[in-house]
Amino acid sequence: MLFCAEHDDTPDDADYFARKIAKMRLFADADGKTNLSVLDINGGVLAVSQFTLAADWRKGNRPGFSKAGDPDAAKALYEHFCTALRAEGVPVETGIFAADMTVTLTNDGPFTIVMDGRD
Repeated sequence: MLFCAEHDDTPDDADYFARKIAKMRLFADADGKTNLSVLDINGGVLAVSQFTLAADWRKGNRPGFSKAGDPDAAKALYEHFCTALRAEGVPVETGIFAADMTVTLTNDGPFTIVMDGRD
């Protein structure tokens, strides 16, 4: 999963998302219905910080990142989120905050969900 902290995000937001992600039914059961959570399948999460999700692309041709959280605050919120997700019982591996990483992602299933606390 990709994680982006924006200026107004709080530890309460991170706690909410951790609870929601742990229990969200995204995985198929024996009948092929999406009734199982990451906890139900004894799965885990790779949480990678990705500030570019805050990109504002509406004006011009160069995306702006002014909505992204201050790096120090964003790192603290990312770490808080990972700790909260672990507290829900989900094994969590992390990327390296602010590193230039190569991450390979395979979407195997019907879901790509954007979760924004302002919706």
